[in-house]
Amino acid sequence: MALLHDLLNPATLPGAFAYGVGFLLIAIILARILRAWSHRIAAHSDLGVDQTALRFVSQLLQLSCFILAAIFYAHLVPFLHQVGTAMLASAGVASLVIGLAAQNTLGQIIAGISLLLYRPYGIGDVITLTAPTGKETGVVKEFTLGYTKLQTEDGRWIIVPNSVMMTSTIIRNK
Repeated sequence: MALLHDLLNPATLPGAFAYGVGFLLIAIILARILRAWSHRIAAHSDLGVDQTALRFVSQLLQLSCFILAAIFYAHLVPFLHQVGTAMLASAGVASLVIGLAAQNTLGQIIAGISLLLYRPYGIGDVITLTAPTGKETGVVKEFTLGYTKLQTEDGRWIIVPNSVMMTSTIIRNK
């Protein structure tokens, strides 16, 4: 009975661990539901949904599930709640440090959002760009938060960071 009490109390180590596992499982299940939902929408091409935007938003929502689970977990566990309050008090400094540490990653995400808004290309478009190996032409197969994946005619994959796609000259062949 005492073990059950400890598992249900987030102030104890076993309880904090149990709640952590619980929140992680909930986040995984929600992310999978969102992924299945987006695949179902993508399968219905008669809805007129843009595949590029759908995949991008789907990934963003899946990531949000884990972030929200972590926030709820931090507010539930007393020790982490105190740490969260202290970090909130120093949010300016923390955001600066995190921003500098994740500058490249955040740049990729911002570039991905810009590419989604400006739509210079979409999934299925044939584009030509300059790569380290020279000019490469490929079909856009995947567009994610951080990179764009192209497949060439000879079956090679070219994975280009979104920040490079945003700043490069791209020729869209229709």
